[in-house]
Amino acid sequence: MDNSLERWVSMKEITAYLGINRDTVLSWIEKRGMPAVKVGRLWKFKISEVDAWMKAGQANE
Repeated sequence: MDNSLERWVSMKEITAYLGINRDTVLSWIEKRGMPAVKVGRLWKFKISEVDAWMKAGQANE
């Protein structure tokens, strides 16, 4: 997928996509460098970046 056309997804969408809870996502962002952008109080994610991060084994560290 072309990253310039890929939409940003919300915390609710990424937790549903990965099947994990919000606290786990926040922990992964802080401790494992999960790709995310904070816009004001909201976290936004690109699914392609999160998929690449997961496939690289970063969630397992």
